[in-house]
Amino acid sequence: MVPDSELNRLAEQLARRMVAQHARLATAESCTGGWLAKTITDVPGSSQWFERGTVPYSNAAKSSDLHVSEHTLERYGAVSEAVAREMATGALQASGVADIAIAITGIAGPDGGSAEKPVGTVWFAIAQRNGNVEARLQRFSGNRESVRRDSVKYALEWLVAIQVLPTKTTV
Repeated sequence: MVPDSELNRLAEQLARRMVAQHARLATAESCTGGWLAKTITDVPGSSQWFERGTVPYSNAAKSSDLHVSEHTLERYGAVSEAVAREMATGALQASGVADIAIAITGIAGPDGGSAEKPVGTVWFAIAQRNGNVEARLQRFSGNRESVRRDSVKYALEWLVAIQVLPTKTTV
């Protein structure tokens, strides 16, 4: 299981990257329940670059808070590439000022999985102000906590590695 110290180390790396890139971040977390935002805000000074986090756990919240299409939810299910992409885009739009947003939607278990989407199936998406949206699928093993913890670690690693293209401002 990923230790807290590893999550903290990654969050501190992310802080340095976001400050260096003059970028702001928003999060939309379903299966991780705000754990990513909590880890980020454990870093002193995170208010310089962390804009906001939402926890749209239900489909209704995904629709109302992030404007995820009900059609998308019905057609693909909450744990899907399409929903992750719409969550990330919705989080970016809802923030108004973030340069990048990450969304996480998955099945942490112990129930809720299927043959097509077993427990441990997690979709991630990152949307940037420049219009780029990328999604990735990961499959984690273990109990509910380890799936969620591994998801937070993966999200932090991806955010640390990505080049953020901040919104251009005019003076």
